[in-house]
Amino acid sequence: MSPKESPELIIGVIGAGSMGRGIAQLCVQAGYRVLLCDTSAEQLAAAQDFIGKMLNRAAEKGAMSTDQARAAIERLEPVTGIDRLARCGLIVEAVIETLEVKQDLFSQLESIVDDTCVLATNTSSLSVTAIAARCRRPERAAGFHFFIPAPLMRLVEVIDGVRTSATTIELLMAVAERIGHTAVRVVDSPGFLVNHAGRGYLTESLAVLGEGVASHPDIDRILLAAGFRMGPFQLMDLTGIDVTHPAMEAVYQGFYGDPRFRPSGILRRRLQAGLLGRKSGAGWYDYADGAKGGPADEPPPPTDRPTRVWVGPAEPQRRDALLGVLKACGAKLDESKTPAGDSLCLLAPLGSDATSAAVELAIDPRRAVAIDTLLPLGKRRTIMGTPVTDPNVLHAAHGLLADDGVPVTVIRDSAGFVAQRILAMVVNTACDIAQQRIATPGDIDLAVTLGLGYPQGPLAWGDILGPARVLAVLDGMFAANRDPRYRPSPWLTRRARLGVSLLTAEP
Repeated sequence: MSPKESPELIIGVIGAGSMGRGIAQLCVQAGYRVLLCDTSAEQLAAAQDFIGKMLNRAAEKGAMSTDQARAAIERLEPVTGIDRLARCGLIVEAVIETLEVKQDLFSQLESIVDDTCVLATNTSSLSVTAIAARCRRPERAAGFHFFIPAPLMRLVEVIDGVRTSATTIELLMAVAERIGHTAVRVVDSPGFLVNHAGRGYLTESLAVLGEGVASHPDIDRILLAAGFRMGPFQLMDLTGIDVTHPAMEAVYQGFYGDPRFRPSGILRRRLQAGLLGRKSGAGWYDYADGAKGGPADEPPPPTDRPTRVWVGPAEPQRRDALLGVLKACGAKLDESKTPAGDSLCLLAPLGSDATSAAVELAIDPRRAVAIDTLLPLGKRRTIMGTPVTDPNVLHAAHGLLADDGVPVTVIRDSAGFVAQRILAMVVNTACDIAQQRIATPGDIDLAVTLGLGYPQGPLAWGDILGPARVLAVLDGMFAANRDPRYRPSPWLTRRARLGVSLLTAEP
């Protein structure tokens, strides 16, 4: 009888740290009997006490009855030796992230448990296939990747190793459903799904910083206005740079140096300096003495205003939105075919920089200012000049565009501004995950919204922005930088040309 068919599956959880105790709590709460194993009796006692408190608190809040909480607590049995796990039909390990340690553990377990017992690893960065490589029966090994804190982050990645059997995956999917988590099936690859998808947001933000385009508080401000719950630098401080940078390096190395995942030397230097984020009291922001961190308040905008404004060509909808803002800000428009000598030349490039836009239109670069119109203009506006734009012209543009109370961020000339290029990389990374068949399009969006808290799934967001526009941004950045990191995924290119959704699956 396989574990899937067993009426009373016993689950073993190895490792009583924060992740192991979270998994154990979920399982006993769902009605499973759980053997929680750790070599430290002190750690086990602390975990047992913690789980009891969490379940009793759930009862106090009405999430379960007092009797249900008591029964769940009684289903938890702490053990100090893995030999006690012989009765288990599923074992989930949550031990140190070291390949040899996990391989040795699985080898030892195979000499103890029944041949039908499934061995699952909660690894967040190691290859499931490599962990299973020394198993006598690698088909029963798979990934079961929870996110911290496991009881609150209702997502789990169920990961197929190269030799993982369908029966093994079915069991893990069934357990995930019973404990109330959303399970997404993922093919074993560097970063799996969620950590892979997150590279577009963080690595491109670091690239923007590294190019001197904008400060890290300004990058955070722009992306918060774009709809992200946290700016990328706030997120790195929360996660810890000692966690973020090694994860970046692991994905980069796992994909054999693919430029899309190139880590940042800036982040490595901050790691070396001990600026880890909240846990060390300082990272990108200061957290000492109760400081909340995050971008500081901005100074008031300039009082300067341009005499009049000439608006360059753009898509009708984007141009109309910009003209609406200028009208609300009281701008006097220059509606001539070519700009007058005293007009601010306001351009709206997609994927290119202010310099290229000005040269293409034969506009005086000293009076050229570009504004990002890809996203709605009601929360924050981003502008940039060319390297020779008159500072007085730039200040006047800033003052005018902030006249209705919407904040304005001024950056240096950059192909794709900030939001365009980062969103394009977020979408393109998700497209490549779909192209490589690591997960289905629907599961990609589901996992990213649950695991990373994005306001939209990256493929759905690409549809909202327009696949053709996303492709234009990537093409523009590649033309400006000649960096292969900006090469568009075939998944994106084909759907943009066909005019269909990025969620369009293939047979």
